[in-house]
Amino acid sequence: MKSRVDSKSRSSRRPAAPEKHPSSVGAFARTAGRIGSAALVAAGLALGGAPALAQDGGTPTGDAATGTQPAAQNRLGLELNNAVDDAGLCRLSYVAVNGTGQPLEKVSYDVVVFDTNGQVSQFLVLQFGQLPAGKTKVVQFDLADQPCAGISRILVNDVAECETAQGSAAICMDALEPTSRTAITFDT
Repeated sequence: MKSRVDSKSRSSRRPAAPEKHPSSVGAFARTAGRIGSAALVAAGLALGGAPALAQDGGTPTGDAATGTQPAAQNRLGLELNNAVDDAGLCRLSYVAVNGTGQPLEKVSYDVVVFDTNGQVSQFLVLQFGQLPAGKTKVVQFDLADQPCAGISRILVNDVAECETAQGSAAICMDALEPTSRTAITFDT
């Protein structure tokens, strides 16, 4: 499913185009490196853990095709799953898993794209839309005139929009757990 980053045109048939964000960036501290998925699997097996089985008859939980795990309790998992060049743009695929226990009506993040020299390249607003509780959703965003190899890091700078049925909420940043399966660092 392709999602638009521009809230005025949300067609799922056209590639998503980034919405430029006018804010400025201060100094950012890099967070510790990512733990690879193979290391996580090895750590789980070392602790005696086999894949968890659902209570409905022995079906493994998570998604074997993507390797995603079930949503951790009270976490909003946001994984940069893939980054592919396509006709002069970089197509980013995200896997969002709402493990907060709350349905989220609207979710958008202000992100900053860094080039391979560590310099700020773009400000964007990525709109994920509605994320029901316990649901996994895949969303794609296209960055025009931006080869994927030219991106070193995508930083979640802030929450642009986080709405529940009760109104605005802080859970979208408080529960956020960004990860990446690509060469691009994705963090807060």
